[in-house]
Amino acid sequence: MDIVTRLHLHFKARLVGTDEFGNRYYEERKARPGKPPRRYVRYKGMVEASKVPADWHGWLHHTEDSPPPEGGYRRHDWQQDHVPNTTGTKFAHRPAGHVLRGGKRAPATGDYEPWSPV
Repeated sequence: MDIVTRLHLHFKARLVGTDEFGNRYYEERKARPGKPPRRYVRYKGMVEASKVPADWHGWLHHTEDSPPPEGGYRRHDWQQDHVPNTTGTKFAHRPAGHVLRGGKRAPATGDYEPWSPV
């Protein structure tokens, strides 16, 4: 992070909290006239918006007025852990027939026939 951003956060914003991934969340100390104070996230590691968990997403986008509680909100049995977007990484989903999985797909009934002009 560059020095200008660090100075801005130090003098103009206050630290509100940190998530389980190490991202830090800030809010402007002084709101602009007629507008809510801006909220910021300082990512740990690579900057990727999908690294913001749902608990913090609501606060960051002014859906929630207060930040999530220290341990996060109560979770239901059916909820899965937050996983950042893996597109473009070795962990990305590659369905059967994908070039990086052999490039062979199972034939289907009425399989594709290419169009050929007359």
